[in-house]
Amino acid sequence: MNKILLIIQREFLSRVKKKSFLIATLLVPLLFPTIIGGMIYFTVLEKENAAAKKIMVVSESESVIVTDNEDFEFSNLEGSLDMAITTFKESEHYGLLYIPDVDIESPQGITLYTQSTPGPTIVNKLENKLESVVKDLKLVKYQIDQETLSKLNTNISLDTRITSEDEDEKQSNSGIASGIGYVTGFLIYMFLFIYGGQVMQGVIEEKNSKIVEVIVSTVKPFHFMLGKVIGVASVGLVQIIIWVVLMGGIYTGAASYLGVSNTQSQIELASGTSSDEQVNAQLESNPKIAKAFEEISNIPIVSIVVTFIFYFIGGYLLYGALFAAVGSAVDTPADAQQFMLPIMLPIIIGFFGMTMFVFDDPNGTMSFWLSMIPFTSPIVMMGRIGFGVPIWELALSMLFLIGGFIFTIWLAGRIYRVGILMHGTKVNYKVLAKWFMMKN
Repeated sequence: MNKILLIIQREFLSRVKKKSFLIATLLVPLLFPTIIGGMIYFTVLEKENAAAKKIMVVSESESVIVTDNEDFEFSNLEGSLDMAITTFKESEHYGLLYIPDVDIESPQGITLYTQSTPGPTIVNKLENKLESVVKDLKLVKYQIDQETLSKLNTNISLDTRITSEDEDEKQSNSGIASGIGYVTGFLIYMFLFIYGGQVMQGVIEEKNSKIVEVIVSTVKPFHFMLGKVIGVASVGLVQIIIWVVLMGGIYTGAASYLGVSNTQSQIELASGTSSDEQVNAQLESNPKIAKAFEEISNIPIVSIVVTFIFYFIGGYLLYGALFAAVGSAVDTPADAQQFMLPIMLPIIIGFFGMTMFVFDDPNGTMSFWLSMIPFTSPIVMMGRIGFGVPIWELALSMLFLIGGFIFTIWLAGRIYRVGILMHGTKVNYKVLAKWFMMKN
């Protein structure tokens, strides 16, 4: 046990003391908000400076008439469609819109000609423009005035609440739950690749430098692999904790700088722990804000953080052992590529399963089973956690994950003990199976 602890300490300190670790740890909390803010800024700037698209129009319909707006400038052409297409090809206009003599009950055959495939946003805006024109024609035909139509249009904002026998009724928000699930699931998805790759790369480097031959003379290969995997996992966990603390500090500082000062009082009020009359009046005058703060106050932050740490460590130990086994079996990263697909495929399935099944129905059959299978549960269960998961399902998933990483560590250890001392061997799945079956 002491030897494993020494290996964990060595792996942890050797990585934490690197300049790359310090730079990444300090820059990531600043880099991501900067990138996102920059993208938003340039998106807004591009929209503000974007010129209206010039569209030529050939219309055979007397009723469907399109007019200019902020997105499009229309110019009508006389003559046949073939002549218009020839004129369009010689011009610098964005597109040519052909409107046949359509029936407004079923307007078919309207065509947009462009010299390259148009973006979906442009197509959607032009479709909305034409739909608005046809809608106005229908209003006239059925003698419906705009005021009457406006009265018929109704917007409903569904108020969702959670009620059960064990807990009091509380506000819920599927958007917030989806956001929590996506962020935490994506973080685990990303770190499984990053830190799993670090384990594999570290094993390959030590194997080629012959350092491992000295180490395994005093430490069993399995203990060496276990110490390396846990050591790198501890580095990742420390890095995440530092990022959370730094991002929390940045958010608090930014909120203070921007004058967001009543947030805590409002949250306390929404949860019934504040008697500030001024804040009370403010929230009563704007129920949407009160509802938002109530939803935020009902987020189980502590349980989400604890669950995230468990699935981060469990998922990493499960996959880290497999990455270490691959690293021990090959001599170069290029040789490892043939073994990477079976390891990466469950991670990818877990991420896409979260986006396809969990956000559609977090308690559905596929969501349940993907959150139970150890190879996909670290990502999928974090996708479900924001929606509320029964305790027995969470406990069962954790139990399966513990069993899963114990199994993969044992499986990887069987390969690692032989592969770590092999050099120049052409490795394939048959060779790996032979090493696995080899007796001590």
